[in-house]
Amino acid sequence: MTIRNPVEWSLWQLNQTMHAAGTVGTSLYHDDDAELAQSIPISRIGMRDLREALARGLDDFLSNRSDIIFVALIYPLAGIVLSQIAVGYSMLPIIFPLASGFALIGPFAATGLYEMSRRRERGETITWVEAFGVFRSPAFGSIVLLGVIVIAFFLLWLLTAMWIYDLTLGPDYPTSFSTFLHEVLTTPAGWALVAIGSGVGFIFALLALAATSISFPLLLDRNVGVMAAINASVRAFLRNPLPMLAWGAIVTLALILGSLPLLVGLVVVMPVLGHATWHLYRRITGSDRPNMGNVPEAS
Repeated sequence: MTIRNPVEWSLWQLNQTMHAAGTVGTSLYHDDDAELAQSIPISRIGMRDLREALARGLDDFLSNRSDIIFVALIYPLAGIVLSQIAVGYSMLPIIFPLASGFALIGPFAATGLYEMSRRRERGETITWVEAFGVFRSPAFGSIVLLGVIVIAFFLLWLLTAMWIYDLTLGPDYPTSFSTFLHEVLTTPAGWALVAIGSGVGFIFALLALAATSISFPLLLDRNVGVMAAINASVRAFLRNPLPMLAWGAIVTLALILGSLPLLVGLVVVMPVLGHATWHLYRRITGSDRPNMGNVPEAS
């Protein structure tokens, strides 16, 4: 009998529970995940690959009108933020963590965009409706489970950001935007907020980037488990640290800029980045070749 470490044992137990509950799709943990993860080739990439992925992502966006998908997500969220600011200023300390935190949940939110880019890559006629084809994917169960982990990580970041605010400028909320901006930029407590928040946020972003940069597209494209997908994503990061850090910086900056006009810019930014992530995944795992070693494609 093979003796697993506590993490493997816990994942195996969760896998058994999922099957007992009738979960559809690939499992969280496959017995051959270690072999599958190592069989996925990871290529070296450079800044040129990032530019090309972004160019292809923009082309997919312009062709597919995938911004429609995010209208239903971003506009209500923008309305909530706006209404809270209208009532008071309790949302001000969380706006930046919320905007930067989209980089954590973005890979999960963009899963439908990967499906659109995947189908267009195959030469199929695509509209934004095809994004919902991900619900029929054999990997849907694994995608959801990884998404739950990502969302929990995002919520942990928001809680941490609020804790940092309480330790520095808090616990009272700002009385106006100008007061909040003045305290952040001109007081020692504000400088501490920026320094500590940026440092802790960088750690969160680094962990998320390493674990999810290609894991969601991989789950959609290949018949592997969640742990194999995360393993491959970490390998991609370690093999290409500078390009992946540059990609993370591009994503974070774009999301922050898209969030400035009450989050509505994300209606364009998130679809472009989502499509681009698919093309970056394809370049990392085989220079856009349709097959990757002996890892079977998802149907």
